[in-house]
Amino acid sequence: MPSLRNVFSSLSSRAVHGIWRRAQRAGAVTAERPGPYAFRRIGTGTRLAFPQGTLFGTPWIELGDHCIVGQDVTLTAGMMPDLDLGPETVLRLGNGVVLGRGSHIIADTTVSIGDDVFCGPYVYITSTNHSYDDPARPVGKQWPRTAPVEIGTGSWIGAGAVVLPGAKLGRNVVVAAGAVVRGEVPDHAVVAGAPAKVVRRLDPEQGWQPPLRTPPPVPVPEGVTPQELAALAELPRQHGRLDGTGEGAEGPLPDC
Repeated sequence: MPSLRNVFSSLSSRAVHGIWRRAQRAGAVTAERPGPYAFRRIGTGTRLAFPQGTLFGTPWIELGDHCIVGQDVTLTAGMMPDLDLGPETVLRLGNGVVLGRGSHIIADTTVSIGDDVFCGPYVYITSTNHSYDDPARPVGKQWPRTAPVEIGTGSWIGAGAVVLPGAKLGRNVVVAAGAVVRGEVPDHAVVAGAPAKVVRRLDPEQGWQPPLRTPPPVPVPEGVTPQELAALAELPRQHGRLDGTGEGAEGPLPDC
């Protein structure tokens, strides 16, 4: 029989997790429940997970429709809170943008992120960088440099990547995890490294160069239910261990 201490500990753990789940639901920010934040716009279906990171300058931030903003994501417009940034939007997220947990977008000047841009966790996008022109002053006390940032529609930014001031990424750009990006990146390019360099591009006539090493994944057909997918996954086990030819212990697998 479990001791009273173990029973109490289990009940306490359940209670804490239950309270936290309720807090996450109640603390999420949406257009219908903006909480204390006065965003210029929060689109339909957009949700900022709780807890949020640092948020300020929200009257100059626009979030498109159906965006997913993970926990602890920082979104800021301006160098500090309570500044008047003028009539124009400073930070704009398009429709369907996904920002992974712990990411930061720092918009001291214009930052524009296109539709359907997906960011992994801990991505850092900034329009501001420290300057170090004066060797007699601490770097952190020198006036920073700013330049607009633009990330094209359909791009993917890998975990831990950094996008620096002045960066302009084209459409469907892939940024490898941990890359540090500055300057312009053409459409349909893959960049990696610090500083990031183009490691693969799409040629209109020859396709991807250098060629992709693996075939494209086969999408799940429309109308297939989760139950059907689970049943399909069980087939190899039901027909024995595969020997690499499609043959199982009980003969070839049926066509699916």
